[in-house]
Amino acid sequence: MDATQPTPTDQAVLWNGRAGRAWIDAQATLDRMFAPFEDLLADTVRATSARRVLDVGCGTGGTTLAAARVAGAQGDCLGVDISEPMVAVARKRAAGEGSTARFIAADVQAHAFEAASFDLVISRFGVMFFDDPVAAFANLRRASSTHARLRAIAWRSAAENPYMTAAERAAAPLLPNLPVRAPGAPGQFAFADRHRVASILQESGWGEIDIQPIDVNCTYPEKELVGYFTRLGAVGQVLEDTDEATRRQVTDTLRTAFDPFVHGDEVRFTAACWMIAATATAPPAPASAS
Repeated sequence: MDATQPTPTDQAVLWNGRAGRAWIDAQATLDRMFAPFEDLLADTVRATSARRVLDVGCGTGGTTLAAARVAGAQGDCLGVDISEPMVAVARKRAAGEGSTARFIAADVQAHAFEAASFDLVISRFGVMFFDDPVAAFANLRRASSTHARLRAIAWRSAAENPYMTAAERAAAPLLPNLPVRAPGAPGQFAFADRHRVASILQESGWGEIDIQPIDVNCTYPEKELVGYFTRLGAVGQVLEDTDEATRRQVTDTLRTAFDPFVHGDEVRFTAACWMIAATATAPPAPASAS
């Protein structure tokens, strides 16, 4: 939900700092909100009978743990994320439920995965933040066995996701330092252009590319709404540095802006996303010498 245009260094700072802490604090809310996507990816593990699964941008581990439950005792599910704090939480969650899931903190663009070690690569909103997406997906291709599958969920455009942009639209007049989204820059809506995504995958060695729109209904308790928009995303980051009077004004304004999504004691919205599918058919690109 980040609206900055970060470099890889910025990404590491962001997700090992404020953004990572906010996501950890909101873990239960986000897991509930995005449970339908977790189910979709778990169904993919089930349908492909994959046992060696890589979860890209695993965050606090919900999707990796779900994949491990499906893969069973013989499975080997690895979650990777650039955020050390979130990976630490994921490891605690795995230990708490006796899961075989493993987690590493690493940059997918450059991490030295064992070649051909995964049968399925999955991601729930974790692939839009790469500074060099071709390098990242080429690295994932090298880590994948021949005929391995890729299934990643990414947001479509900001215009198609009014819930996800409601906070920054309402807060913009009150927070002049709120960052402006740049089309195609690393961030939440970087994969809005389906043709660009297909080109990235093709260039990085993936074949049988199929990118389909999905519209998914998401819900979470209304009592968690204010905590959601005051902590997460660009608005949440900027609010940390504002005075109390401005913070109260922004909070009141944003709560009104979210009224269309509040139904009794629930927040409901439709997430407009892509289901990105590809297969490791082409030979993997050689690793960069740099």
